[in-house]
Amino acid sequence: MLYHKIYPNQDSSEWVVFIHGAGGSSVVWYKQIQTYARHFNLLLIDLHGHGKSAKENSKAGTPYSFENIALDIVKVLDYRGIAKAHFVGVSMGTIIVRQLAEVKKEYVKSMILVGAITKLNFKSRFLVRLGRSFHKVIPYMWLYKVFAFIIMPLEQHEESRNVFIREARKLARHEFIRWFKLTHRLTAKLQRMENEDPGIPILYVMGEQDYILLEPVKDLVKKYKGRSLAVIEKCGHVVNIEKAEIFNQLSIDFLNNLNEPLMVRKD
Repeated sequence: MLYHKIYPNQDSSEWVVFIHGAGGSSVVWYKQIQTYARHFNLLLIDLHGHGKSAKENSKAGTPYSFENIALDIVKVLDYRGIAKAHFVGVSMGTIIVRQLAEVKKEYVKSMILVGAITKLNFKSRFLVRLGRSFHKVIPYMWLYKVFAFIIMPLEQHEESRNVFIREARKLARHEFIRWFKLTHRLTAKLQRMENEDPGIPILYVMGEQDYILLEPVKDLVKKYKGRSLAVIEKCGHVVNIEKAEIFNQLSIDFLNNLNEPLMVRKD
């Protein structure tokens, strides 16, 4: 079973589950725990090969799939007796949360998707192809650092970059390759998700400097009802780290007022 940690709140019956991205760990939510724990029960999960799940006895060499990763999260929910929860995902974790809503919709009350990956543009497709060509012949940390600097290029993104690079160093090379192989059919998966509406409230939280990923999210929000977008000024890909106070306020407001119009505050 995936490593996980809970933060119980005896005054709340609501659960919030946090899902990190590839190369990260549940550590990326360190600026959310204290604030969120005042309002909700929290479940933080380390995905396969990441953080304290690195020692998980998964079948070596077995390819990962978004479907199987989502089902392994469900196993944790069942083990903890969580029938339904709000999910917060960041970066590739947003795809996993969407996958969970696709295969086990009954578990998902709402989704907060931070730095959401919804469509690959020319630049992101080029990066994926570059990684496929060289991931077996160059050090994976070098490749990861290149990706991190392209996605989070500015000086104010440094804290986010450092957190992700530090956590990625804990990822074994064979695990990096297994995760990277998830990109092989990513374009088709994202296209299918774009054309499907799970009918679940979604809040996208994007930095205005998330140049590669922001525009596709804007298009998606226009397409479907029940989806809201908060664009945070002077902020990059990992909003929950770079602008934690703003993120915590607007995301908790969203969860507390799902049936009311969302009021978004910008920096």
